[in-house]
Amino acid sequence: MSVERVVANREMGSGAFRWFDFVMAAFVTILLLSNVIGAGKVAVITLPVVGEWPFGAGILFFPLSYVIGDVLTEVYGYARARRVIWAGTAAVLFMAFMSYVVVALPPAPSWTNQAAYEVIFGQVPRIVLASVCAFWAGEFANAYVMARMKVWTGGRHLWSRTIGSTLVGQGVDSLIFYPLAFWGAEGWTTHLVVVVLFTQWALKVGWEVLLTPVTYLIVGWLKRAEGVDVFDEGTDFSPFRAKV
Repeated sequence: MSVERVVANREMGSGAFRWFDFVMAAFVTILLLSNVIGAGKVAVITLPVVGEWPFGAGILFFPLSYVIGDVLTEVYGYARARRVIWAGTAAVLFMAFMSYVVVALPPAPSWTNQAAYEVIFGQVPRIVLASVCAFWAGEFANAYVMARMKVWTGGRHLWSRTIGSTLVGQGVDSLIFYPLAFWGAEGWTTHLVVVVLFTQWALKVGWEVLLTPVTYLIVGWLKRAEGVDVFDEGTDFSPFRAKV
């Protein structure tokens, strides 16, 4: 199938894309599961020379949301990526609200798992706030850089856009999340916050680099399947605009 170069918001028409909903569902699913399953566990790996190295288990899968964010912006344009980011933000907020309500409900006398339930699903409001703010700002920064660089490069060198946008997006994410969540918290010195911030940022960017071939395959397949290659020329990049 041929791929048509189109300008976002001017030449795209109103027809629905065949795969957009599935990509959005994958984005929101990975985002939620990374927060629920991966966020609470500290794992460890043994590295040559370094030895044992602890890391948050969520880092294995959360960066996939940035990969899908790159795919959304590259294939469908900034405006549609913006809608997905807002959908993800709403989903995380509802998840936090539901977790709070369910954990707070008085357990039946015969149910003895309340303590374990609180450990798994109980959330610290400060960390929830930091997570939502960091995700929202980081994803929009990622999408903006991705869209701008596509126009600047004329659609060439996809690797430079995926890595460049992740450097910025994950940088914004980390700069907001770790100070907001842990600065001044018990057991967290200023030095530790800074070290963890830059370590996690470097690991997430490295993960994006390793997944670049996968991004190429998905982007190429989706462009052929949808028959479009969207360029954000003249796009309104306000994160608060709803129009596609």
